[in-house]
Amino acid sequence: MSKKILIVDDEVHITQLIEQTLEDLEDEGVELLTATNGEEALAVIQEEKPQLVYLDVMMPKMNGFDVCHRVKKEWQMEDVYIVMLTAKGQEVDRQKGESVGADMYMTKPFDPDALFENAESILGLD
Repeated sequence: MSKKILIVDDEVHITQLIEQTLEDLEDEGVELLTATNGEEALAVIQEEKPQLVYLDVMMPKMNGFDVCHRVKKEWQMEDVYIVMLTAKGQEVDRQKGESVGADMYMTKPFDPDALFENAESILGLD
């Protein structure tokens, strides 16, 4: 079974940056998937069952906190590792991310090397 990473962000340049950062993982059989809003993300998560999701907080249709809550709390998909990616670095936002089940919280701008190492570690490729 191939490993899958879902990148969810409504800003195209952020999605492209993350894809470029993680593209070397494709050589190891990792499939990169994308979604541009919360509703689309939920559909992809249900259908593709990615092991790792990089999830933006502020998006149209459904925000990242609501997506994370649905996946972790309602659907009980504990095997999906969710990293909240956001420009909001305040402690209250971090706590909200934890309360909805996020596994990790990264603030933008992020270090591409750290993001790559994070993905490798979570997927057991390091």
